[in-house]
Amino acid sequence: MTEETEKEEGETHIAIFNGKSIRRKLVDDKWFFSVVDIIEVLTDSSIPRRYWSDLKIKLKEEGFELYDKIVQLKLKSGDGKEYETDCADTELILRIIQSIPSKKAEPFKRWLAKVGYERVQEIENPELAQERMKKLYELKGYFKNWIEKRLRGIAIRQELTDEWKNRGVKEEIEFAILTNEISKATFGKTVEEYKKLKKLKRENLRDHMDDLELIFTMLGEAATTRIAKVKDAEGMEENKTAARQGGEVAGNARKELEEKTGESIVTDENFLDAPEKLKKKRKRILEIADEINF
Repeated sequence: MTEETEKEEGETHIAIFNGKSIRRKLVDDKWFFSVVDIIEVLTDSSIPRRYWSDLKIKLKEEGFELYDKIVQLKLKSGDGKEYETDCADTELILRIIQSIPSKKAEPFKRWLAKVGYERVQEIENPELAQERMKKLYELKGYFKNWIEKRLRGIAIRQELTDEWKNRGVKEEIEFAILTNEISKATFGKTVEEYKKLKKLKRENLRDHMDDLELIFTMLGEAATTRIAKVKDAEGMEENKTAARQGGEVAGNARKELEEKTGESIVTDENFLDAPEKLKKKRKRILEIADEINF
């Protein structure tokens, strides 16, 4: 699983149908959609939760049991907080739609099928996912040479996490610990400290790095992979040592460049600090991107 896929699986995504938002989340390479959001889109109901509650009763009376098929996922709400929300995959959503009298049903079915089909294509051909990612970054206003480095960094990160898995390192919390070892040795800061410097919260740190920050991040992770292989590191402690040493390789290179230029590589600048005009342009571009299901 790539860094971007891991990120996708943990986040609430917004898709747009006829100008209305539908929350969705990726679970095991399958999209799950908020049932309430879909009901609101198809019925224009002012109380979609009540409509959904009544519909569940109706479907149960018809002999269609939903409780073992509906999944509750934490989706971000309008207040910025996450709440447990009834969600369903494409197949179940289509069954629910059949029970809703709406002129929008057929166009919505086609839209839903397109969203699901595109994901299947990406699973079968990862290059399509990479192209989608590239287009998304372009729509956000990033320069092409930055995008190339970002995508290369994702590939290097994937190689590193694959190596960790093969060497007995557990996912998530241990990955985060090792990543912090690399970051501290490379930049003198943990990931959270770096995000705090850049005034970031939930945003992905690497999306707010400049070209040189990305380059040294890649160097630290590539060096860690090579050291782990050469030293045949096994388990958490040996890989922590490899991570620290890999980060030191990048950290020493960073310090040498800073000494020669008199400028710090570590910066508090982030992509959110773009000029106001660019922000407005990017906001409109993102709205268009949502409409075409990026």
